Amino acid sequence: MSDALEVAERFFRAIEAGDVECIKAIYAPDAVIWHNNDQKEQTVEENVRVLTWVTRNLSNRHYRVKRRVAIPGGFLQQHVLEADTANGPFSMPACIVVEVKDGRISRLDEYLDSGQTAALTNLVRGS
Repeated sequence: MSDALEVAERFFRAIEAGDVECIKAIYAPDAVIWHNNDQKEQTVEENVRVLTWVTRNLSNRHYRVKRRVAIPGGFLQQHVLEADTANGPFSMPACIVVEVKDGRISRLDEYLDSGQTAALTNLVRGS
C-alpha cells in the first residue's frame, strides 16, 4: 500500500510544479477521472487539458493535505488546494479516492464544492 502513497506524492508534486508530462505519465493510459460536480467521466487527455489550464491560471499552487491514507487498491486524500490567480488568492477543499494499479493511477474520483469551482472561474475571469 505504500506504493499508492508514493504515487500520491509524485502526482501532487507534479501538479504543484506544473509538470504536465509527469502528470500524464502517472496516469494509466486508460485511466478514468470522475468529478462529482458534473457527474462525467474524463479520459486522461481531457483531464490533462484541465490540469494544463490549472497550471496556466493558478500560480503558487500548493496542496495542503489534511489526510492521505492508503486504502485497499489505492489511496484517499482530503486536501485544500491553495493558489493565486491574477485577481486574488483562491482555495478549494476537495476529497479524492484513487485506484492505483501497477504504480499508476487507474481511476480518480474527485469530490469538489461546485460553488468553489464557480468562484474560481469568476476569479480567473475577473468577475
